[in-house]
Amino acid sequence: MSDASAQTPLDDLVGEWLTLPDLADALGTDVSRARGLVASRHVVGVKRGERTTFQVPAAFVVETDDGPAVLETLRGTLILLGDAGFSDPEALRWLFTADETLGRSPVEALRAGQRAQVRRLAQAMG
Repeated sequence: MSDASAQTPLDDLVGEWLTLPDLADALGTDVSRARGLVASRHVVGVKRGERTTFQVPAAFVVETDDGPAVLETLRGTLILLGDAGFSDPEALRWLFTADETLGRSPVEALRAGQRAQVRRLAQAMG
């Protein structure tokens, strides 16, 4: 990660955020299921905003043939980053910072189906 990206505020990297009720609405489920997605590391987030509410990046929700869902390949990548010692804010910063090897940010690469390439990079971080 470049020094410049380490200085970029997380809000500027991520862009759009969802509160847990917003995540639940986006997925067509209830807030307890949205909390379960956080607990099971399918998504991560941070406390942010004026009222410091827990929020997750909107980019973690994708449209599938079965409707909106959490990005399927995200959990394995989050586990790899956690095993490498990344905190949730550090993992978010890594996921949303453009990478020269990928030609885009890791989260954009995951959304484009480049799971193997992103996981190789994540493993190299450890």
